[in-house]
Amino acid sequence: MTTKPLPFESIAYTGLEPGVRLIVTGAVHGNETCGTQGIRRVVSEIQSGALPIVRGHVTFVPVCNPLAYAKRDRMGDRNLNRNLSPTKTPKDFEDHVANWLCPLMASHEALLDLHSTRGQTEAFCLVGPNDNDGIIEPFKHSKAERDLARRLGVRRFVEGWLDTYARGVARRRANVAANPLAADAIYGVGTTEYMRSQGGYSMTLECGQHDDPTSPEVAYRAIRNTLAFLGHTGEPAPPPVEKYESLRLHEVVDKDHADDKFSRAWASFDPLEPGDVIATRHDGTVIKATKRGRIVFPDVSAQPGHEWFYLAETTDSI
Repeated sequence: MTTKPLPFESIAYTGLEPGVRLIVTGAVHGNETCGTQGIRRVVSEIQSGALPIVRGHVTFVPVCNPLAYAKRDRMGDRNLNRNLSPTKTPKDFEDHVANWLCPLMASHEALLDLHSTRGQTEAFCLVGPNDNDGIIEPFKHSKAERDLARRLGVRRFVEGWLDTYARGVARRRANVAANPLAADAIYGVGTTEYMRSQGGYSMTLECGQHDDPTSPEVAYRAIRNTLAFLGHTGEPAPPPVEKYESLRLHEVVDKDHADDKFSRAWASFDPLEPGDVIATRHDGTVIKATKRGRIVFPDVSAQPGHEWFYLAETTDSI
């Protein structure tokens, strides 16, 4: 556990008129700085008077994980965006982050969480489930969440994260020694899932590749669009995107052995046809696509016992 005294920062504004309580977060992962840059640009505009906040309340957290940010690494002591919940017995730096960040998120109604990806890919938005009373992720704000998602300025939407991850958890319990945390159901809970569990709605915006110079602009535009759509700035609401791709994650495949290998250098959203060879296990077992779709989040550096890649299929539910 780190003992470095790194402070937590949030910046809040409240308009004269009532409105939505929004929180915007960046650098949940320390090497994903586009959100930080986009947030600081918007904050500068608000502070200069160029961008008024006329209604509602908005809180900006430019750097959620200051240890990871100082290291310029994905994690401080561990992945903040897994197993996110308050704890009475913090053991690592991310536990302290959670004890500060979770109550802050819970005091808001909506969350825009800004991220970026290791591989080069078009920006996309991860949205939650449709309204349901199920056990995994009960939810009642699907319309509000998806109405906002379609105003962020991106053309690709992905759903199905937590229930797909939960199926992986059920399978992972058979090999808990390889990754004890990953066999815990809460391990799939990050910022957006926690926000929904507290009665709010939320979305993760992957703004592009970490070092792509356009990623901070994507983050900035998404924040401005969100503030306009929710009424904070009094600006005209942006129109919804009309042409888009909507995908649903349906399977997570774990890496079992250090010698498991991809068949090629996959990138997120590369297309798959039935029979395409995706990877080969260390024992020679070939993993093939069983249906048309896309590969998502392929992780060439995944460790045994952790998620390796996801499979997605087209849906029209957004």
